[in-house]
Amino acid sequence: MSVHDLVRLLPDPAVLRARCRAVALLDTILDDGEPMHGFAVDWRPGVDLASMDNGSGDQYAVVFDPAGVFLYGFDHESDATPWREEPRAHWPGLLDGLPAALAPYPQAPEFQFDGFFDATVCAWRETGATRWRCGPVAFAPGETDGADRLFDLLADGSPEAYVAFAEDSYERPCGRDAVAALLAGAPLDRRTVAALSATADFAAVAARARALGHLVQEQPAP
Repeated sequence: MSVHDLVRLLPDPAVLRARCRAVALLDTILDDGEPMHGFAVDWRPGVDLASMDNGSGDQYAVVFDPAGVFLYGFDHESDATPWREEPRAHWPGLLDGLPAALAPYPQAPEFQFDGFFDATVCAWRETGATRWRCGPVAFAPGETDGADRLFDLLADGSPEAYVAFAEDSYERPCGRDAVAALLAGAPLDRRTVAALSATADFAAVAARARALGHLVQEQPAP
């Protein structure tokens, strides 16, 4: 899967935002230390940010701006890595066509490494548009930009995909029904947390869920 496949698989922005939020919540239940996925409400005024860092040099960010959504990823082992040459350079066409309203994001300090925007995958969708777009990048047979490794979880969105990811990344069982409930936007409750982690502290998880903007089931008074 390259970015050209990815733009056909990504859901509408509202669905993607909810999916990113749920994945970040699931991660923080399974790993309250350094979860792989994150979600920041009001990263900038009126702008939310979803992120991923696998700790091995690969990362992505999804910016939810009132003007639209800007998505980028960096797979350090892909053919499209800017580090393939010196000085670093983007894969031809990577940012061509990026709308002016979203064009400042590749220059955001948070997305720069040593003064350069390290990215192998870029896609965007302006508010009011009916589909995702990307630049006119081209790849020879066998070449890859890393879109499959970076975004398969967001593109799939199924409980089974997250369970497989969690069992591989966190090496622990993960309750499918609990995953499905949070991906569907159900309020967080004690039963769901317990199904995902027998050792997680519900109060701490609930506080993190509220910070992510996810609903928490209030417990009835005794």
